[in-house]
Amino acid sequence: MSNLPAPGVYVIDNVHSTVGFVARHLVAAKVRGHFGEFAGTVTIGDSVASSSVEATVQAASITTNNDMRDGHLKSADFLDLENHPTLTLTSTKLTDKGGDKFEMVADLTVRGVTKAVTFNVEFLGSGAGMAPGATVVGFEAFAEIDRRDFNVSFEGALENGSLVVGNKVVVELNVEAAKQD
Repeated sequence: MSNLPAPGVYVIDNVHSTVGFVARHLVAAKVRGHFGEFAGTVTIGDSVASSSVEATVQAASITTNNDMRDGHLKSADFLDLENHPTLTLTSTKLTDKGGDKFEMVADLTVRGVTKAVTFNVEFLGSGAGMAPGATVVGFEAFAEIDRRDFNVSFEGALENGSLVVGNKVVVELNVEAAKQD
């Protein structure tokens, strides 16, 4: 039986949360990035199965700390920001894995393509928030996706055939959320 925070709706605090990703560049490095603008809720039910997560990310808020790369990621080669300004995540199934571990299957939408993605989730705990009487909860979640599944099919390659950008992307979610009354 897993630990759960008290039932209720928790609003994601984007100041204390991160929506990040890691992708290979060539064969030698990993590029890390994140989105600075996002919003969502974690609804805790009486059971894991009756709980849910919803979030929306603003694609324009992507940053990898390199303006040229960020501009390319916003282009039609990758996120196609002009036609797809948001990315969304809506959980469809949460499963108890024991202790503080869960599995979340979520519909992830990138570039207008929605695919089911499985996240490994860890509940980090709950406690008092900064505001009087506030309760906050923390979660971490990880999933690996293939960017081509979402029509992110930029195929830049070197003369030797090595891909400039790897196809596998790790999605990292670090969430702090405050309980709403």
